[in-house]
Amino acid sequence: MNAVEEPERTTVSSRPIPPKVAFYVLASIVVSFLAASSAPTPLYATYQAEWGFTPITTTIVFGVYAIAVLAGLLVLGKLSDHVGRRPVLITAIAAQAAAMLVFSTASGVDTLLIARVIQGLSTGAALGAVGAAMVDINRPRGTVANAFTPGLGTALGSLVSGFVVQYLPAPTHLIYLGLLAVFAAQAIALTLIDETVSRRPGALATLVPDIRLPRSVRAAVTAAAPVLFAVWALAGFYGSLGPALVRTLVGSRSAVYGGLGLFVLAGIASLSALALHKTRATTVMYTGIAALVAGVAITLLSIRLEWPTLFFIGTAVAGVGFGSGFQGGIRTVMPQAKSHESAGVLSLLFVVSYLGLGVPSVGAGLLVVHGGGLIPTSEVYGGLVIALALLALAALLLRGRQLHTLTAASGTRE
Repeated sequence: MNAVEEPERTTVSSRPIPPKVAFYVLASIVVSFLAASSAPTPLYATYQAEWGFTPITTTIVFGVYAIAVLAGLLVLGKLSDHVGRRPVLITAIAAQAAAMLVFSTASGVDTLLIARVIQGLSTGAALGAVGAAMVDINRPRGTVANAFTPGLGTALGSLVSGFVVQYLPAPTHLIYLGLLAVFAAQAIALTLIDETVSRRPGALATLVPDIRLPRSVRAAVTAAAPVLFAVWALAGFYGSLGPALVRTLVGSRSAVYGGLGLFVLAGIASLSALALHKTRATTVMYTGIAALVAGVAITLLSIRLEWPTLFFIGTAVAGVGFGSGFQGGIRTVMPQAKSHESAGVLSLLFVVSYLGLGVPSVGAGLLVVHGGGLIPTSEVYGGLVIALALLALAALLLRGRQLHTLTAASGTRE
């Protein structure tokens, strides 16, 4: 049987929620965690007006979250391979709920940073565990879900938060309390699903950061990592500079516009992940690189021409690049990972991704203040993303033949 057509588990569930339903519960956790991560995006203008901080503070808050996610991935990313998926996920949800409470009572930048650190650590702990749990239940569907759900969550969080801020009372409280209720329901649901892996010794040893990869995935990761870094640098562009750019281009202070750029990018990314999930993974990565370069180029042109419609067209094209590049990288690597390695491998892929998300965005914050303002910084950042995409293309071309041989031998669709 083809490796990517591994049948869904048919064992009888010992708990009230059967595996098929449990899969969707787990997918919803990725969506809610990523929605929570993008929910503050439309609120940054509100915080800035209330607390009087500079644009660099916005990118620092954004970057601190990415760094905290990295720490969570490096320290806790492999833990669920040893202690089980459920204990890690329940603990991560409890921490995420605590972060929502801190957000809802934030009274200054220091509180906001604390909330972002708690949120980032819990997200880093959860991403590998929940993604691996979906792969445990059904490998092909789990691999696709790992590529589809992050974009869906990011898109929903940004858009819903924008509407809450614009049209509902107490926006700096309401969005977080709503997410808190979602996390509570998910925690209850987790207690009702089966564990997908058996416990193994060595849990404490996994808490020491270790970036070594299993031999079976090294070639695939080498090919996929540059693409993952490039596409998440694009997400960092829209997460850190996007809200201010959109409001500048459309001439509106609406919070809905503040979250609209990230919504379009992430929403199109999710749709492209679904549309291309049966296409060869390497082909999807090439498609992602081409769309990323084209989309960013169009976006930069729109900024130069001050044409908002063209900006959103470029964002949509770039969204195809984001979704294609990300899911192509995930699908290239994850079929090569063994069951008790999957959380660790997936966590390392997210480490690469969040390095791409965080590092350039923090640099962008410095440029906004010290390099001439928003528009010049956006042009520099966009040029950097294009350069990263071209470097990823070169790396992929160099590894293409080796990757083709590897994926063909494993019986997967590339």
